[in-house]
Amino acid sequence: MTRFYLLFSAAGLFVIALGYGIDPAAILPMALNVTVEGIDLTHIFRAVMGLYLAMIVLWILGAFRASLTKAAVIAEVTFMFGLAAGRILSIIIDGMPSVLLVIYAVLEIVMGLWGVLILKKQHGTQLES
Repeated sequence: MTRFYLLFSAAGLFVIALGYGIDPAAILPMALNVTVEGIDLTHIFRAVMGLYLAMIVLWILGAFRASLTKAAVIAEVTFMFGLAAGRILSIIIDGMPSVLLVIYAVLEIVMGLWGVLILKKQHGTQLES
């Protein structure tokens, strides 16, 4: 189940990462109500793509190397809850975003909770070892 969790997340995030970074000026206006103008904004989206791809590498390594599995799950839980926390903060401060971004927030919470359950079941409740 842990391998499935890590690979499922990696596959889903891969699509999102490419959407942010391949051609943000073309893709993001179609997917979201976002206009990407200028090198700096394109740069930011490509950096986000790089961060997402780096996390994907860790999750894939964790799926196939037992020595990295726990670290990969912890990293994913942290990543998902971090994204969800930022989205919740934005909802509180800025108001409701598009439906797609609300769906992302829900999925991030679900994936974070799933990871916590995996850690509790397979690695015990103590995360420090």
